[in-house]
Amino acid sequence: MQHDPLPETVGVEKVRAWWSHRQWLDRPHTGASAAEVLAATGWARSVGGAAPYLGLFARAGLGRAEVDAAVAALEVHELPAARGCTYVLPAADFALGLAVGAAAPEGELAAAAKHLGVGRDEVEQLCLAIERALSDSGPLDPTTIREAVGDAVRPLGEAGRKRGLSTTLPLALGLMQSRGRIRRVPVNGRLDQQRYGYVGWDQPVAGDAVDLARRYFSWAGPATLGHFRWFSGFTAATARRAVAEAGAAPLEPGSDLLMLPELAQEFAEFEAPTEPHYTLLAGIDGIHLLHRDLPRLLDPADAARPLPAGRAGRTFGGEADPQTHLVLDRGRIVGLWEYDTERAEIVHQSFVPPDDALREAVARTEAFVRDELGDARGFSLDSPRSRAPKIAALRATASAQRRAG
Repeated sequence: MQHDPLPETVGVEKVRAWWSHRQWLDRPHTGASAAEVLAATGWARSVGGAAPYLGLFARAGLGRAEVDAAVAALEVHELPAARGCTYVLPAADFALGLAVGAAAPEGELAAAAKHLGVGRDEVEQLCLAIERALSDSGPLDPTTIREAVGDAVRPLGEAGRKRGLSTTLPLALGLMQSRGRIRRVPVNGRLDQQRYGYVGWDQPVAGDAVDLARRYFSWAGPATLGHFRWFSGFTAATARRAVAEAGAAPLEPGSDLLMLPELAQEFAEFEAPTEPHYTLLAGIDGIHLLHRDLPRLLDPADAARPLPAGRAGRTFGGEADPQTHLVLDRGRIVGLWEYDTERAEIVHQSFVPPDDALREAVARTEAFVRDELGDARGFSLDSPRSRAPKIAALRATASAQRRAG
């Protein structure tokens, strides 16, 4: 996605530092709960990796046990939300998250009806059977649910497998999640391992595009209409109406960047910090993914850097998403990192001369990953073996930098 450059009249450093400030990345908010962090800074994308843990640790120093306890207490939960993608949300946003994500399972059902001959009545009957199966039991995994509902689940044959849908069960589970009738529970209580069971639920679903626009621009503004469309998955017309009704206005005359009016005075008085504050984050942290506009966080020289272990000609700034985890300072990406499980250490490449503050941030995050997570996977299929080439490339670059400096 291509966007206009940041306005020079405001200053790149100020806008980046403001994003960092609104994301609670300019200083630790010690004592804040997981729900408070997510309410203030935005929903945390979860794809079976360490991103939610890393983000909550960086912002509020929360350990894994504290986050897992918040999940168990339903203070926060992983739900299908914007675009039907899974995020970790605070309880105050459960109803809205489900509402704005409801179109995705409906779209999947419509596609199954068109291409696989699956009728809505069939899936609705399966939903009722699942609800009965879950009414008197603890969490059930999909295999156990399939056995419990028997013939209510129908195989979809080779045609279904080609579309990634071997039976009708995922269609029903998706609908029931979006309606707040069931929720998915991690079997070991952890957000970074994708093994789940399902339990019955009675969660209201409420909210609309304007509600999401207000949330979004409080987390991510200034942002463009295009940024909001990417996050929300809304059509151009829906997004434009929602942004207008939310009251977001141009950062300055003629700018595509929009901001809520209640933040305008605070932004005008905001001054970018003069001292660095380093945080180590996942590549899909909200500081990137709320906008999904990587160059806005990069200096031009850093955008031109080659990807670690990437194909010849591929540059960091040319990617839609980072291919590694990130080191951030006042809204600028100043390095890359991965976790080496064999050596139990973080391997990182710095874009700036390392100082004591950077070394301390690396050591603090390294201890957190080693002692509480065991690994820092980027997503569910990430593994020490699959990331070994990136680790080797980062280590080689870091060694060359030390020899040169």
